[in-house]
Amino acid sequence: MRYVDEFRDPALAAPIVRDIAALLARLDRREDRPLKIMEVCGGHTHAIFRFGIGEMIPPGVELVHGPGCPVCVLPTGCIDDAIAVAETPGVILATFGDVMRVPGSRKSLLDARAQGADVRVVYAPTDALQIAREAPDREVVFLAIGFETTAPSTALTLLEAEREGARNFSILCHHVTVVPALRALLDAPRAELDGFIGPGHVSVVIGLEPYGVIARHYRKPLVVAGFEPLDVLAALRMVVQQIAEGRAAVENQYRRLVAPQGNLVARGAMMEVFAEAADREWRGLGTIPRSGLVLRGRFARFDALGRFAVPGARVGDHKACQCGEVLKGALKPWECKAFGAACTPETPIGACMVSSEGACAAYFNYGRRTAARRPQRTGARHG
Repeated sequence: MRYVDEFRDPALAAPIVRDIAALLARLDRREDRPLKIMEVCGGHTHAIFRFGIGEMIPPGVELVHGPGCPVCVLPTGCIDDAIAVAETPGVILATFGDVMRVPGSRKSLLDARAQGADVRVVYAPTDALQIAREAPDREVVFLAIGFETTAPSTALTLLEAEREGARNFSILCHHVTVVPALRALLDAPRAELDGFIGPGHVSVVIGLEPYGVIARHYRKPLVVAGFEPLDVLAALRMVVQQIAEGRAAVENQYRRLVAPQGNLVARGAMMEVFAEAADREWRGLGTIPRSGLVLRGRFARFDALGRFAVPGARVGDHKACQCGEVLKGALKPWECKAFGAACTPETPIGACMVSSEGACAAYFNYGRRTAARRPQRTGARHG
């Protein structure tokens, strides 16, 4: 295929859906439930709803939304830390636009800016470094979030700051890694996941090998996928085919962009700048060992935690918000009592409704009208 329209052609989707149905018919399922396949990335969730993939696939398979939204997995306490830094006199805090409206325990970064804090939206960490160059009398802090997709750009920016000898630039590092989160989901009691559609953007950087533990240890298939509807359907067919054949392997549907070894330059920059954190707190998933990145000693002077006083507290989510359960795949967004009522994109109480990759935002924008037609739960469900 050469053009994006070809990846959205309903005529090409129909035989893939028929293949999935035929594979499901071959399965000897003893459990009274559909196959549960998690799409890890929020970009996939939005594609699924935008193009109606959930309504196309056979009833024997259910797509479950995962924790691959970088803004959504930020715990409330991290937002409070960022606000504390932003409200420090003489500080400019730079961050991505999606983070601005994520609620902290008392307010958001957008609220802090309205109250006088100098909080600026940037498109890349290099923009924050440029602000530091232009304002040498101010401390500029970049709130660094995201998976292995965005970590290389933070690493390359810090290497540039080191070469320049920047003295007024630092980062609040909240980068996390995807594979430990998948392991935490599979280690959880009553885990009911049968396979994964793996994140495309992360895989462009890390390649395929890090996912090997999912196939070897947990015996779950994982297929890295692109973000067009035919990408998602093709990856789903590959996952179901593995299950039908009794296999568990890491496969690559997104071969036009993902190389098996990943991006060696990006990985090299990450390894030079970051070390593996002992643990990291995630919204909804709790503390996951070895799931975050911290600055190596050589770059300690760029760590904002060493320059500013931050609360560092672990703060629970809003009592009405069930974003954590959504991130674990334990709830669909429309099963949250606040969804579409107290919690909307205009008045969010949870990160999943704020982020452009959040599952709640996807349901609200694309799937809200279909939620009422879905069968209601017959009993309580706990994550």
